[in-house]
Amino acid sequence: MITLKQSTGPAFTRIYSVGAARGENAVPNDDLVGPIDSSDEWIRQRTGIITRMRALPGTNAIDLSADAAAEAVERSGVDPADIDLVIVATISNPKQTPSVAAIVADRIGANPAAAYDMNAACAGYAYAIAQADALIRTGGAHYAVVIGAEKLSDVVDPADRSISFLLGDGAGAVVIGPSETPGISPTVWGSDGSKADLVGMNNTLTDFRDGLVPWPTLRQEGPSVYRWAVWEMAKVARQALDEAGIEASDLAAFIPHQANLRIVEQFAKQLKLPETTVIARDIETTGNTSAASIPLATHRLLEEHPELSGGLALQIGFGAGLVFGAQVVVLP
Repeated sequence: MITLKQSTGPAFTRIYSVGAARGENAVPNDDLVGPIDSSDEWIRQRTGIITRMRALPGTNAIDLSADAAAEAVERSGVDPADIDLVIVATISNPKQTPSVAAIVADRIGANPAAAYDMNAACAGYAYAIAQADALIRTGGAHYAVVIGAEKLSDVVDPADRSISFLLGDGAGAVVIGPSETPGISPTVWGSDGSKADLVGMNNTLTDFRDGLVPWPTLRQEGPSVYRWAVWEMAKVARQALDEAGIEASDLAAFIPHQANLRIVEQFAKQLKLPETTVIARDIETTGNTSAASIPLATHRLLEEHPELSGGLALQIGFGAGLVFGAQVVVLP
């Protein structure tokens, strides 16, 4: 009997570096309140958002991804030619094909890396981290670039009071490679498609093509999403801590998906995080950037608190699907 050869890789991986690219324009609440008959105060109280970053019309998710990846690669010290895997988590590819990842791999000098996009909405970055970690440890890749990227301003209805004021544009990227010690814990992930109608696109592209509906935009059932995020995702976060074999008190940082500052603060209370744990609040000035929000928040956290380098961070993404993913990582 012929036995197929199996590849093997390093026992552990870690994140080497982080890069970021935010939309060029800061859009304050006052610029958005007219169509939703609201106010700056109402948006701040409901979401914690003061302003959000949005990209110029000529900037797309590919551009944002390439800029963020270029910074991450430069900071990592890894030769781009040695990067053999690029994963982009996004719902913002300007075309259904080719992938954002293939174009970005070429732009950063990683051609002919394996490259693909994946759609797990706001949990996409956590999903992609899990995939890169597994592929490197099983020998499927040596060095990976993982990117979360969105240009959500292209799918905003300015008059939609449920979500329009939340959304921003940007991309965050990391380089992942071999490590002598564990740098990425097992991932707790899953989905609940029975709640698929709570958040997502309101129309199909084919119905838009046929003139049956307006341009598809994002919408959500805000109260239901809030309850699910606060109560169910706190359980997932605790499971991720258990899988990592640590306590909440061991965390240097908590970096949840930047969906809503009220959700972030409720999370912290339920996890009983100590005052020493730094909590990411990037949503205040970047907005909700879906798959990009965790790496963007990580980038800002490390810029503002370089002393967190080498510490443990719990990251958790959750959103349309409904889907969720969480793991503990060692910050680069």
